[in-house]
Amino acid sequence: MDPATFAFLAAGFGAGLTVIGGGIGIGKIGSSAMDATGRQPEAANDIRTSMIISAALIEGIALFGLVICILLALK
Repeated sequence: MDPATFAFLAAGFGAGLTVIGGGIGIGKIGSSAMDATGRQPEAANDIRTSMIISAALIEGIALFGLVICILLALK
């Protein structure tokens, strides 16, 4: 088989795992934030701010992983 075929296959698996990992991470952050808000409603604004910052960082890492997978596939 052609090595480019394996590169495309590896890039597809890598992109899939990156998206799944980012989705799971953001889901856990949202779940924990909702639990914390339910336990301490007066701290909802601080919890929400922390949740949004953490989700943005995870999404940035996931996007970086997708770009790396695309670059490896096109090389």
